[in-house]
Amino acid sequence: MGKTRDMSEGSSINFPELLSRVDNDRELLLDLFAIFKDDFPRRLQALQDAVSRDDMKRIATVSHTLKGMLLNLAVTRAAKGAAQLEELAHSGENSSVRKALAAFEMEVRGLLPEMEAYTTEVWP
Repeated sequence: MGKTRDMSEGSSINFPELLSRVDNDRELLLDLFAIFKDDFPRRLQALQDAVSRDDMKRIATVSHTLKGMLLNLAVTRAAKGAAQLEELAHSGENSSVRKALAAFEMEVRGLLPEMEAYTTEVWP
């Protein structure tokens, strides 16, 4: 548990919260990480494509999906960024979407390596 606490400081993922959600089932957590690592890059690319086309309906849909994925894994700050993108898309504020996307991309930039580091540290 000490490693979990150390990994959470400055982390994008709230590991103690996430472990609690899966009843400390590390096998399940590994499965969730594997699914996320497979799906997340495609969803992020879909969001980037939608923003480049100013497709507000698609931005809202993909952002909503990303928000749910991130909340399920206790990645709260990035989920807030996805929620902001969803809100902007619903309100039609395409002038702010690109800036919100850039902020979201910065927030999730190290997420997959962080998951990998966590699984390596906890399950060497």
